[in-house]
Amino acid sequence: MGLTDKKNAYRRGRHVVSAMHVHLVFVTKYRRGVFDDRMLTRCEEIMRKVCEDFEAELKEFNGERDHVHLLIDYPPKIAVSKLVNSLKGVSARRIRQEFTGRINHAIMHGHLWSPSYFSASCGGAPLAIVRQYIEQQERPF
Repeated sequence: MGLTDKKNAYRRGRHVVSAMHVHLVFVTKYRRGVFDDRMLTRCEEIMRKVCEDFEAELKEFNGERDHVHLLIDYPPKIAVSKLVNSLKGVSARRIRQEFTGRINHAIMHGHLWSPSYFSASCGGAPLAIVRQYIEQQERPF
């Protein structure tokens, strides 16, 4: 990674420089396979807008019939749980409105997403390298 690549990899705020990324996975209620390409495309559009509202960036999105994966670059002032609640809430409401027949046909009792989700921080150096870096700091006596 060149100098300019590293420089652009960080978010800069008034008092903070950060590089925070989260990998999220949302599963449909009862793991029902309801998504098709058109629904996934619309879901990505909705989630991209939600991320913008949080001053976050949806870096990558993809999915299968019963789940979606998101890679999001977000600022440190955002709680991941709040971002998740908004992503799931807004997308569920809009997808249910726009694809009513498909959602109802799957017998999901008015819900799109399972209440649970997967979340993992990602990016940067592996934990072993960070741990080694911290251990090697020259602690004063």
